[in-house]
Amino acid sequence: MSTPPDGLPAYRVLTGPDDATFCRRVSEAIALGYQLYEGPAITFNGERVIVAQALVWPVKR
Repeated sequence: MSTPPDGLPAYRVLTGPDDATFCRRVSEAIALGYQLYEGPAITFNGERVIVAQALVWPVKR
């Protein structure tokens, strides 16, 4: 597939609490064909750890 499915953008950043739900969201994006872009960003909001992960759709050249 040369473009992401369902009209999704080629570049995405997923964010959320560092929990199983967030990990599933990233895993689902990888299963669709996205690739991780660099490592995650991690911060603490005073209550819990928040993570962000960029994903890109691979470009066929």
